Amino acid sequence: MFMKDASKTMIFHSFGATLISFSYVLSTYMTDFTNWTRSDERSARLRKTLEQRQPGLVLVLENVHDPYNIGAILRSCDAIGVMRVMMVYTIEEPPKINKTTASGALKWLEFIRYRSIVKCFEDLHSEGMQILATKIEPKAANVFSYDLTKPTALVLGNEHRGISEDAARGADGLIYIPMMGMVESVNVSVASAICLFEAMRQRQQKGMYDSPQLSPESIRSTLDEWTRK
Repeated sequence: MFMKDASKTMIFHSFGATLISFSYVLSTYMTDFTNWTRSDERSARLRKTLEQRQPGLVLVLENVHDPYNIGAILRSCDAIGVMRVMMVYTIEEPPKINKTTASGALKWLEFIRYRSIVKCFEDLHSEGMQILATKIEPKAANVFSYDLTKPTALVLGNEHRGISEDAARGADGLIYIPMMGMVESVNVSVASAICLFEAMRQRQQKGMYDSPQLSPESIRSTLDEWTRK
């Protein structure tokens, strides 16, 4: 009787161990499958994002000092496909931007810092960019009147002073945002969003988001870099 019970106990223990082992294997498999699926989905999303990036659209920030303004601006940049942001600081020191204020946009953008707006414009002109700077003055033209499907650099200035005289002189055109109320201007982050989304609207109409603007080599190398982030 004892041997029979012992035998049954051994069989039960053996079955239980097998069941636990099977559960562990299944759990490991499901975890690996889930991780693989998420990784595959992330890679597809990164590639799609790169295929819609607009290397011919650049934003230049001149002495913009509020980190929350900059964070909002960077989110707009990522949202419409800007790749590069030129950070020009000739008076203020560059503010510290963290992941919270930029809501994760930091790692998907390239930043180039300058101590001279003249040098920044020289580099942009050498790439064939038209430089349009925001400024409220009679010579400025409505931003909606410009062709923003051309290689374009949009320039926004300090929250209080606006763009510098050097920036105004060096720009190919001065632009303003039409206002229908009593105030003359909007916050710099709002102004950047209006200009950037107008550029996106024009580029969508021209089909510039339907086919990659980056070369296959650039997409591959950037995708490899982004995948490690």
